[in-house]
Formats: sequence, structure tokens, C-alpha cells
Amino acid sequence: MKKATLLLVDDTPSNIRVLNGILQDDYRIVVATNGPDALSLAASENRPDLILLDIMMPDMDGYEVCRQLKASPQTQKIPLIFVTAKGEDKDESKGFAIGCVDYIKRPVSPPIVLARVQTHLKLSQALEKLETQNIELEKAARLREEVERIARHDLKNPLTGVFSGVELIEMIPGLSHDHIEALDIIKEASLKMLGMINGSLDIFKMEQGMYQVRPVEVNIINTIRSIEKELRSLVYVKKSRLSILMNDTDLSDTDSFNIRGEPLLVYAMLSNLIKNAFEAVKEKEWVSVYLSIEGNVGVIRIHNPGTVHKSVRDKFFEKYATAGKKRGTGLGTYSAKLIARVLGGDIGMSSSGEEGTSVYIRLPVSKGDTGPHEN
Repeated sequence: MKKATLLLVDDTPSNIRVLNGILQDDYRIVVATNGPDALSLAASENRPDLILLDIMMPDMDGYEVCRQLKASPQTQKIPLIFVTAKGEDKDESKGFAIGCVDYIKRPVSPPIVLARVQTHLKLSQALEKLETQNIELEKAARLREEVERIARHDLKNPLTGVFSGVELIEMIPGLSHDHIEALDIIKEASLKMLGMINGSLDIFKMEQGMYQVRPVEVNIINTIRSIEKELRSLVYVKKSRLSILMNDTDLSDTDSFNIRGEPLLVYAMLSNLIKNAFEAVKEKEWVSVYLSIEGNVGVIRIHNPGTVHKSVRDKFFEKYATAGKKRGTGLGTYSAKLIARVLGGDIGMSSSGEEGTSVYIRLPVSKGDTGPHEN
């Protein structure tokens, strides 16, 4: 194993001999007897791993040597320990302020010298390793972003083809009402998928705390109605139904429930949660969405009679947490949590055999709104 290199800087030969005697068995020693030579050796190709520096030297004292070392990008990261007879608090404060990592007072104690040197070498190596890891993480993040961008492009092309194909079919004369309705479902699903692909990178940005929210008014009732159309095949297979209530009352045709958010994010969040609810119910069981206002917060409660498996209740919103679903990835509820929080809200879940399962989303209401209102 290669020995670490120490630079000893002192204009007094006897001081150099004492430190050299303590350290020479464990380290490679380089010596300078004045400030300029110390600066030159510190910036050389074989720069030291740690510097032990005397303060009281003629022409250029240790403080000035330290200042110049810390001002240079080549040498600023080399840990520097002052070795001196000056022992007042103000002297130590001055040294720490300009960049030293420690003080050793004369007369030196060999065990203390060895312990301080070893400690600061280990700290320096750990910091260097962390910096390298951070650089690698930044590279990985850039690579992931680029891969996702390419993937989005490759996914969008065939979806655009589907959308264009639907528009061509719609031009065929004599289509029945059922055919037109089916084409509308395909077209709407294609548009939503395009939006979700465009939003895939947004989830990564949310994880990194880099997402910039651009909130607008979003009518939750209209959003849920669109999701209901998208999920109609699943609802039909389950012989189920989606019930929407506001303040525990059935909706009227003019009701709206407006929150502050981004339409695609809100759609993706609610679509995942409502789909999960329908997948959890038994045949002929209903899924209910309850809307209410608490102060300046809009509360959306999605309820189904089923229960969440005990093994995932405590980690329901964690990444990859899933149980009982053959194709479940555990990303739907995780992304819902990210979206709720980035929109300035929160999300929670309760589940029991007696009460079923409820997911609560709390989001800020539109400015000036204090409750549901008519259009």
C-alpha cells in the first residue's frame, strides 16, 4: 500500500527532526524550511496529502502560507495542521478562519501527532470519495434524463400514429354512434398517454426537488368524469360503478370543485388512484369519490370496500411497494404522493376490514374559493 505524503514546514531544524522521527515510519516525508518552498512543493506534481506547518517563520509566516494555499485551486483541498507554541484562543480562531483543520501545540506528543495526522488523512480521503460519488451521481442523472427523453420520443411516434389513424377512420362515412364513441375513447386515451409520456421526466424532477409547478384552476369533477370514461371497460367487467359526492350529496349538473394544480399531473394522480380502487373491488362493489372543503384545502377521498394487504399498509406510498397485483409495479401510489406534495398538498391512506380503504388527497383550492360552487 502506497504511503501518504506529508509536507513538514518549519524554519527550525530541531522541530523538523522531532516530527520526522515520529512520522517517518508510517509516511513519506517532504521538508520545506520557508514559505515559498512550501508553496512550490504543495503545488508540485507529487503534491502532499497533508501539511504540518509552523506559524512563526521569517519573511512569510504560516498564516500567509495557509492563505495562499487555500486561495489556489491546486492546493486548497490539502488538509493543513498548524504546529506551534502559540496557544491562545485568538491564535487558533485565526488559523481556523483562514483554512487550517487542526492545531498541535509544542512540545508535541507523539501519540497525539500520529492520531491527528491519521484522522485528518481519513477525513480528507472520505471527502474526496464523496465528491467523486457526487460527480458520478450527476452523470447518472444526466444519462437517465437523456434515456427518458429518447424513450419518450420512441413512444410518442407510434401513439401519434394511433391518433392520426383514428382521425382517418372518423372520415369514413356511415359510422355508427357506437363506432364514433369507441373512436373517441381511443383518441382521448391516446392524448392522455401522450401527456403522461411527456410527464415521465417530471416524476424524476420531483424526486430530485427540481420540478417547477405552474398551477392553474383545475375542475376535479371534470377530471374524474374523464377518468371514468377511460376506465369504462374495467368498470364494465367488474359490474361496478363510480359514485361522486360533494359534501355527501349527489352532484348536480352545474357543480364544480376547483383546486390549484396542473391538469395533467392531477389527471395522472387521480387516474392511478381510481384505477387502483376499481382493481381492488369485488364484482358489483362500487368505488366512491367524496369531495369536501376544509378551510382553504380541497379534500378528495377515494373509497373502495376492499382492504390493503397488511404487508404494505405502512409503506403504501413507497416506491415499488405492491402486494396481490400480478402486474403491479408499486409506482402508481408513489407518483401520486410526489404529485400531491409538489402541488402543495398531501396524501394519506386508511384501511380496515370494517371501513374498507380510503385514500385522502388534500390540495389547495383556487384562490378565493371557500367551497364548491356552480359554473
